[in-house]
Amino acid sequence: MNNPVWRRAPKLNKKPKPSGKAGKKPSKKGGDRQSNNSGNPPPSPWLNPDNEPEPNPTASFVEYLRWMREPERDKYKDGTKVQILQMATEGANYRDRLSTLTKRTELIAGKGNTFQVICPWRIRVGGHRGPESILLPAFDSLGMPYIPSSTLRGVARTQALREALAKNPQWDWKDAELAIAPYFGHLEPEGKNDHMGKVTFLDAYPVPSNAGGLTMDMANNIWGWEKNQPTYGPNPNPFLSLQEPGFLIGLCPSSTCPVQEIEEILKKVKQWLIDGLKSGIGAQVNTGYGQLLRLGDRADLQTFLRINWSLEGQLIHGHQRFTQWNWNERRKEWQMRGQPQAEVRPTAFKSMLRYWFRAFALGVLEGEQVQTLEARLFGGIQPLFEAYGYVRVNMLDGKVTQKEPRPTRDGQRDKCGEQEGTLTLALSTETPKSSAKDVEQLCTTLTWLMFNLGGIGQGARRPCYSRKNRERAPWWRGSTFQYFEGEGQHDFSELPEDPSAFVPVFQRCLRGFYRHLAALSGETCQLRGLPDVTAGDWQEAIDQNCYIFAVSGESDNGKPYALAQLHSEGLKVNGEYVGDLCGQVQKGVKPSPIWVADMGDFQIVTVFGAKKLTERNIRLRYLQVLKNNADEFKKLFPLPVPKD
Repeated sequence: MNNPVWRRAPKLNKKPKPSGKAGKKPSKKGGDRQSNNSGNPPPSPWLNPDNEPEPNPTASFVEYLRWMREPERDKYKDGTKVQILQMATEGANYRDRLSTLTKRTELIAGKGNTFQVICPWRIRVGGHRGPESILLPAFDSLGMPYIPSSTLRGVARTQALREALAKNPQWDWKDAELAIAPYFGHLEPEGKNDHMGKVTFLDAYPVPSNAGGLTMDMANNIWGWEKNQPTYGPNPNPFLSLQEPGFLIGLCPSSTCPVQEIEEILKKVKQWLIDGLKSGIGAQVNTGYGQLLRLGDRADLQTFLRINWSLEGQLIHGHQRFTQWNWNERRKEWQMRGQPQAEVRPTAFKSMLRYWFRAFALGVLEGEQVQTLEARLFGGIQPLFEAYGYVRVNMLDGKVTQKEPRPTRDGQRDKCGEQEGTLTLALSTETPKSSAKDVEQLCTTLTWLMFNLGGIGQGARRPCYSRKNRERAPWWRGSTFQYFEGEGQHDFSELPEDPSAFVPVFQRCLRGFYRHLAALSGETCQLRGLPDVTAGDWQEAIDQNCYIFAVSGESDNGKPYALAQLHSEGLKVNGEYVGDLCGQVQKGVKPSPIWVADMGDFQIVTVFGAKKLTERNIRLRYLQVLKNNADEFKKLFPLPVPKD
């Protein structure tokens, strides 16, 4: 087989300023955003703005939430959540308290019975709900973030059970529980002294730092399901997680542990715990969260795919950073324009894999089947489709190599942002052995398709292009992968450099995807057409109504050929882009039905909901313009019918 070429805010020891930044007044720049001429003060995040609290830096984040304004009653709730959570994390100083707690762990556990672990990315243990359903990490009685001892015991015990079952395939779960009873206890043990566990697990606290790793995070469930059809609706939800924290973990023998066996038992349980922590704990362990490694150790999860990548353009963002409230004179209201924080996020890659899986699968399977398979592969939390997920998506060495341009006039000549990292895919412990090979092959071909059909993060539907001739930021739009290098077993060849040679590679890969999809679903994958496609309404499904082309032509004003034609004056109405072609954000958010990916010498263009309509179909008009002016214009999809 051939390997393809894959292409600090102020400390709150003084009365906090309502603007979120001490001494900074609302900006008078930026179009209609002006200082408030009506006399209304900017929104305050506090419950009683006339008597604002003065949180000490040592106060936990819970203290901020106690005095938070009731956001469900006003239109400024989204900005308030971002502001209050940012105050709580950036104004924190938990160093002294965490020093006390970690020293306590060392004293209780005893010499040699503690060890330190670090989290390569983020972790969220616990599921507390704060105001406005803000997800909060687990915290102790004083509001310090931590990992409860019960969680650590559960991790070690689960790892012990997995190893026992792996060594004894003939056993069931109950047999394994009895086998580890001498270490963790059992209600009905075989041994008379095995009712209680032999090891005591201590609560694990972050190693001393200002916030203990506590930081802003964001979840954005863009796609949902309604009546077995995917629905689009961005829903950003800020919450708190811990970023790259270290934890001190302590174990000690319980009163029932035989003195002569203490060293052996502690060593065994410690190793189970270390191995279990490598697999991840808490929420979203299949999406990069929760992995904990002992100092000096490396992640050694069995991966079936590893890809080095580089991205330029609008990048992937973790959350919006609160800057200040600005008065909008036209709308007569305060607005918060957050500053996006670039971050390499495994969640972005997993979300994009889900998107393309859904798009391809909906073209050949019924909606309910697709929803079931999607949850089975990538996880689901809806009651009828709740699943852990077969695939683990993670990121190694992810970093921002070039910051995004400044959103001011000074940033107009800045270079576009750049990120890089190594994407890894692995099977979770829930994957059935009988399905493992099909899952690996399906996700491998799906990843190749994802990289070649579009970008990722903001502007994923467009390749990176400059907007330096505009009057306002952002100065760059879109996202383009710079290169791809893969490691693993693949059944498709090296990426060609022209449209004609790309056609058979793409079609062979897509047929492989359908073949493994059929094996996992138990259904014959026949191309179907979704009903009720109109000029203004379509499904993002690669079905009978969808076209995919490889095209090449002359670029224009820094835009690759396919994008330049999409933005051409002949396809505008009254000088404005058409929502049914380019998407829209006003009068209802609507995603663009056009994806353009830049491969360097040519582009890949995906057009949803085009084939079935013949009259007043601007998407077909775009394809006609694209074909008339192209140097090369090759159809990739629909696939040709195989000859007998």
